[in-house]
Amino acid sequence: MKSFDLIVIGSGAGLNAAVGAAEQGLKVAIIEENAMGGTCLNRGCVPSKIIINSAEVAETIHRASEFGLVASLQKVNLKQIINRSNSVIDPESESIEKNVRSDGNLTLFKGRGRFISKYAVEVNGEKITGKKIVIAAGARPSIPAIPGLDKVPYLTSTEALRLKTLPKSMIIIGGGYIGAELGFFYAELGTKITILQRSKLLLSREDEEIASLITGLWKKKYDVLTDAEIVKVERKGKEISVTIKQGNSTKKISAEKLLIAAGVTPNSDTLDIKKAGIRANEKGFISVDRFLETNVKNIFALGDITGKYMFRHSANLEAEYVLNNILREKKAVDYYPMPHAVFTSPQIAGVGLTEQEAREQKIKYVIGREYYRNTAKGIALGEKHGFVKLIVDKKTKEILGCHIIGPEASLLLHEVVVAMKAGKNKALDLLRDTVHVHPSLNEVVQRAALNVQL
Repeated sequence: MKSFDLIVIGSGAGLNAAVGAAEQGLKVAIIEENAMGGTCLNRGCVPSKIIINSAEVAETIHRASEFGLVASLQKVNLKQIINRSNSVIDPESESIEKNVRSDGNLTLFKGRGRFISKYAVEVNGEKITGKKIVIAAGARPSIPAIPGLDKVPYLTSTEALRLKTLPKSMIIIGGGYIGAELGFFYAELGTKITILQRSKLLLSREDEEIASLITGLWKKKYDVLTDAEIVKVERKGKEISVTIKQGNSTKKISAEKLLIAAGVTPNSDTLDIKKAGIRANEKGFISVDRFLETNVKNIFALGDITGKYMFRHSANLEAEYVLNNILREKKAVDYYPMPHAVFTSPQIAGVGLTEQEAREQKIKYVIGREYYRNTAKGIALGEKHGFVKLIVDKKTKEILGCHIIGPEASLLLHEVVVAMKAGKNKALDLLRDTVHVHPSLNEVVQRAALNVQL
């Protein structure tokens, strides 16, 4: 039985901790069942953003007449779009594996790891032990228990990122991040999409104003059915039919393809964590303390499998803390402030509390809001609906949250994030007092800050 200083299960953000430990001279085992690089690189944020760029170009062409241009989208070569993504993703994953195998302090085990005791793991019949273990095995698409679903072909995000032929029509079950991003991609390229959302709003975890606006805008452009309960799924000739219930009415929708975008399930159930005595919550997410250590000493967990924040950038941050806590005196992870973005149209980004959360916590707050259309650059872009919304503590002036919907929202948000990081009670004044380029989109952020009436 081979013994290691550290075993890392998962080669996404977990790889950061593995490589960092190896650089400090530790003997490290990396266990990876699939392609190196994890979900983000192979079947998540990186390939999705590469292909979504094509949808953004298509959307610009569709809007050409607004800017005095005559243009039309002549043809979509989905195979070329997907191949462009794969030509980046696959070589990068292969390069990671090559580099890991060439490192004398790293040993790669390709296969599924399962705990057989506290500090022992089995991979492909081989048993290895580690003085310390990091679980970074991520999550996978969740498949809801819908009658008939097991009898029809369906896509998850993994397959949707690799299709080579553009479907004429697609039903998407789920109106969260994945459904919104892939829905935008396929719709702008010409697929007739129908989104089925269980709640009354798309992106229901976003600030309520943001979620309400994008739901309204999408209902005008696409077929969006909210408050939709899925009754059953069945095959109808070459198409897939989904029966839904809205209130007292029932209807059927048919399409060429069915995409399941109903959230994720942690991969803890594939690891036999109970044999190591590791605790998980009722949803299967591994429980960790503020040092990212499980209830079993020297076994840590990070990333999607813990269910804290489910972003690659949060997992990268956690990997930094786990590496420190393995090598040095332990530090509690500091997530503040943790931003996120949804790369759909309109683009959405947010950080901190939503207004509904501020209300629930009974915080006395004020709102600063500004619309893109009230800035010179916003007018130039023809942006009619987008806005920046700041939620500010009335007493302390702390920015509790910021939510943006509109062009380049993910970029604009970072001005606020950096200001928040500079000082909780300084951020608002920093945004107000910093000179902004005119005319730039960032002026909408400054004006939202100036519109906060304390």
